[in-house]
Amino acid sequence: MIDTPTLLLFLAAAWAMILVPGPDILYVLTRGMVGGRRAGIVSALGVGTGEVLHTLLVASGLAAILATSLTMFLIIKYLGAVYLLHLGIKTIRDQHALALPRTSAPTPLTYVYRQGVLTNLLNPKAVLFYVAFLPQFVDPLHGNAHLQIVSLGLLFALSDILFLCVLAYVTGHFHTWLTRQPRFMTRLRWICGSILIGLGIRLAVTERA
Repeated sequence: MIDTPTLLLFLAAAWAMILVPGPDILYVLTRGMVGGRRAGIVSALGVGTGEVLHTLLVASGLAAILATSLTMFLIIKYLGAVYLLHLGIKTIRDQHALALPRTSAPTPLTYVYRQGVLTNLLNPKAVLFYVAFLPQFVDPLHGNAHLQIVSLGLLFALSDILFLCVLAYVTGHFHTWLTRQPRFMTRLRWICGSILIGLGIRLAVTERA
């Protein structure tokens, strides 16, 4: 079991990390503005699922291999960059991306969810973060180290999901207002697409820590 002081320290550090703006926050904001409150929340759940999978990778030891393999790092990095660039270009080119539900079928939530999972999984920095962050709060003297890693990782993912869902809920209000302002639709589509493209470029030029 994890002792209370360590748990409190972990929660403080985790929330400090969560509140720092990064790719996951920008992605959820973008999905919320494009698809509304539900799409934003579902994308947040997708990101959280990716974080849970990263936790399992760390616990199984696979993440350590990824963290020390330059080839694997580059493969994941460029796959993630291409995926984000694809989403950004698609958002800009799709003239119905921000159309009201009564004039255009909404994007399936299962698709939005998968995008959230892949956006998180294909970020090699996330792998390195979990490898470096979680083990700092693990003490083998307090029980099974793997179980502690899984518990801490799940706690981090749940905390992040909570924050991202609140963020998505608030962002949904902007979507509702903007979809009633036709003259802003094209501009918003370009802004959201550009954010995704910017994230893709940022990921592509990211160096290993």
